[in-house]
Amino acid sequence: MPKPTDLLQGTLDLLILKTLTREPVHGWGLAKRIQLLSDDALSVGQGSLYPALHRLEQQGWIVAEWRDSEFNRPAKVYSLTPEGRAQLDRELESWKRLSGAVELLLERA
Repeated sequence: MPKPTDLLQGTLDLLILKTLTREPVHGWGLAKRIQLLSDDALSVGQGSLYPALHRLEQQGWIVAEWRDSEFNRPAKVYSLTPEGRAQLDRELESWKRLSGAVELLLERA
């Protein structure tokens, strides 16, 4: 099986926000969900994930609260705010423009 790919610069925020639209989740669960939903093609390391979660929380796009995890231990669970949903829309639009431009270049080069 191929090794998971590291994420492109700038895509992590988009993936976190989009993944949190399903339901609130703790950090480890978020990383696992991204890996699962990408059929193991994407991997998010703790060194990238937790600084991104902290940054998104400071921006007001996500909120965190302590809850008991499925292992009966406290875990910080993240959820999307209304401002986060608006930012997700902006990020999706930006991604569509970027990926469309890259696709166009690949077709024409």
